[in-house]
Amino acid sequence: MEQYKGKSIFSKTTMGKIFFYEKKASVVTREKITNPQSEIERVDAARKIAIDQLSCLYEKAVKEVGESGAAIFEAHQMILDDIDYCESIHTMIRQEHVNGEYAVAVTGDNFSQMFASMDNDYMRERAADVKDISERVIRILCGQEKNRNELKEPVILVADDLAPSETVQMDKTKLLGFITEHGSSNSHTAILARTMGIPAVIGVPIKREWDHKMAIIDGYQGKVIIDPDEEQVAKAKAQIEEQENRDQLLKKLKGQKTVTKSGKEIKLYANIGSVSDTADALLNDAEGIGLFRSEFLYLEASDYPTEEEQFQAYKVVAQNMAGKKVIIRTLDIGADKKVDYFGLDHEENPAMGYRAIRICLTRQEIFKTQLRAILRASAFGNIGIMFPMIISVDEVIRSKALLEEVKEELKAMDIACGDVEVGVMIETPAAVMISESLAKEVDFFSIGTNDLTQYTLAIDRQNLKLDEFYDAHHPAVLEMIRMTIENGHKGGVWVGICGELGADMELTEQFVKMGVDELSVSPSFILPIREMIRNVE
Repeated sequence: MEQYKGKSIFSKTTMGKIFFYEKKASVVTREKITNPQSEIERVDAARKIAIDQLSCLYEKAVKEVGESGAAIFEAHQMILDDIDYCESIHTMIRQEHVNGEYAVAVTGDNFSQMFASMDNDYMRERAADVKDISERVIRILCGQEKNRNELKEPVILVADDLAPSETVQMDKTKLLGFITEHGSSNSHTAILARTMGIPAVIGVPIKREWDHKMAIIDGYQGKVIIDPDEEQVAKAKAQIEEQENRDQLLKKLKGQKTVTKSGKEIKLYANIGSVSDTADALLNDAEGIGLFRSEFLYLEASDYPTEEEQFQAYKVVAQNMAGKKVIIRTLDIGADKKVDYFGLDHEENPAMGYRAIRICLTRQEIFKTQLRAILRASAFGNIGIMFPMIISVDEVIRSKALLEEVKEELKAMDIACGDVEVGVMIETPAAVMISESLAKEVDFFSIGTNDLTQYTLAIDRQNLKLDEFYDAHHPAVLEMIRMTIENGHKGGVWVGICGELGADMELTEQFVKMGVDELSVSPSFILPIREMIRNVE
């Protein structure tokens, strides 16, 4: 028996036989060529095939994990069409008269190293994406089969690392879980694993001789047990059976009210990042959408999404939710969410820089386009608007003035709008401290605990080196939440939580006792949290 501690990606227990995933990296040699133009055309043809393959992967991923989870494959296609990436390959072939495989491999390594050296953790993770797409083009140039190992039976997959494309291509009915030595909790593979509900532990020193041995993944504690003894097997079986029974029990909670034993009703909403995520919200019996991350419409586009494009997206979600509340957070670009066509300058400290409402108030045409789209969609459902990263009453007044200006413009054009609730995200200590004043200007508060925690603790939540210092349960954070709820209620507004802490079941009872009115969480957490709330006195 061997036991290892890693970092859990998804909290679930699984047990099964190990399948060691063999990476079939292409062997690339430098060769002299005589016709550079012909070689460039060969590379470009391979790129087009790769883009077509990624398009198929995107369609498959959309069906399995939704548009937001599949977006990585659109990003991979964009890298393959990136001018700098392509030009680097072409220039190397022209100037050095080398074969396409070598030029793609060197360019992939160079770009990967460039991303890996960046300060931003999210950008560092893109190094693996560049390697993945470069390896795909090389395999096509070499005439090799796809880099994948077919799963013939249910197994726990062990690998040095996994690319998103490898994860999506696998048969999910035969993937019990996976263990990798490398990767991070911010990687796209980790995000896909969480979205698909696959138990996974990363950061484990893997061994080739594990192949075909039995293993247990304890996703709750981030533990991996190789060759478990009888007692450990029995314990894992009991946990797995308990999980299955719990899943069945939770299904019975569909259609039930989210109400405490004493009769206090809590609104239990879902967080979504795309139109297709609405299906998950409805499947898990969400009572509304508490956070529609509208920035994904911008992140997934190659240019500013038009008013019509945004209107259609917001309208479909509102109609699908059939009268249930849909709260749309206005554009929250900046910090770790970069969009090239915005032309944002490099910042030493982007988390505290030019982002969210600051961009909207200084680029008002972009903001007004979005507000018009939201107001038009409000005629088709129950929509609310939420402004992010607020630190002053003045920002709220200015935002509301623009909203009224847009309303008047639409009215003059005889375009219908619905009644829209207006709220703000409380995600800075400044907003907490002036929350009593903010309550006079809005209809609701939604506490964004992710940013509130990092700003309160002065810890960059993207910096993995600070994990041991990051305490989301810090008394100061919980006091900020309590103060916001109290001040909101004083001002007559309802108060919700839409950050990660909203789904932290260690805190659910405490939040209810603080008086929170609404929790907005990932769809998969809705029924477990409903069960917990129904057991609170």
